[in-house]
Amino acid sequence: MRHVSLLFTLAALPFHARAGFHFNSSRNVAVYWGQNSFAQSSGPASQQRLSYYCSSTYVSIIIPLAFLNGISPLSLNLANAANECSPFLDNPQILQCPQVEQDIITCQQVYGKTILLSIGGATYGQGGFQTAEEAANAARAVWQMFGPVSPNSFGSRPFGSAVVDGFDFDLESPVNNMAIFGSELRRLIDRGTASSGKRFYLSAAPQCPFPDVFNQELLGAVEFDVVMIQFYNNYCGADSFTPGSATQTSFNFDVWDSWARNSSPKTSTKVMLGIPAAPGAAGRGFIEGAQLKEVIRFCRRFPNFGGVMMWDMSQLYSQIGFLEEINTALNS
Repeated sequence: MRHVSLLFTLAALPFHARAGFHFNSSRNVAVYWGQNSFAQSSGPASQQRLSYYCSSTYVSIIIPLAFLNGISPLSLNLANAANECSPFLDNPQILQCPQVEQDIITCQQVYGKTILLSIGGATYGQGGFQTAEEAANAARAVWQMFGPVSPNSFGSRPFGSAVVDGFDFDLESPVNNMAIFGSELRRLIDRGTASSGKRFYLSAAPQCPFPDVFNQELLGAVEFDVVMIQFYNNYCGADSFTPGSATQTSFNFDVWDSWARNSSPKTSTKVMLGIPAAPGAAGRGFIEGAQLKEVIRFCRRFPNFGGVMMWDMSQLYSQIGFLEEINTALNS
């Protein structure tokens, strides 16, 4: 991703028919929110508050919030949502976002959406952690800051009483000890699921070259529920798809599906097709019309296909009719 954001999943069906992430479905839709990459400060294509998209007919499953772009120390960046947030007086690197808190709760309780917090992004440059202990402690701090409120919670909670449904990793630079961080976070969310009955998820958004050099260690060590592969800005992107060919020389969704089924720590891991939501959302990789339908039809052949991810919400709403194209292709 170019910037930090929240991940937001859209369902392929209207929200009153299905909402939230469906692990066994191949029709999930995820859209990142938080960075306003279309860069409009006003008008219908400018980034709206989170609850606006949750109430939309097709927006339902997953919304990743972008980004938690600093972990050591913690740093939250929600781009133009900053006018809805203010720094904590005792920790100015962390934003206090009461409107986002309210919207997360509304999205979850009223519309049944799955809200993830995305960690990393293109602006993350801390390089991970110097020691395994530091990595594990950071995971516990993130869980206490964004997970369930408990007597052990400490420090600043950017989203107050709101509890995210899980975390997404978007690593685009070298990192140290991130597998330790991810493993501890996996342990904490599994314990949280077992103790509360609320399902928590872990996702990752590697780039399509396999293996992804910045995520290889993490993906080899941590159980992910879903990986949302960025099939853009690379030779293996969706725009390299050869129509009518049963095998692909560059577009490598089959490679990622095979990894998920045969090599990943969790062989039921869903694989989502990540694409730009508009021509300007990425340097290359935007597809639409007949080509989009063919690519999705091709991906649906694979057992672990989980749906479509898009970057990002502001770009999507500038591309009138594109969401409907996605919906039609996933359900045809």
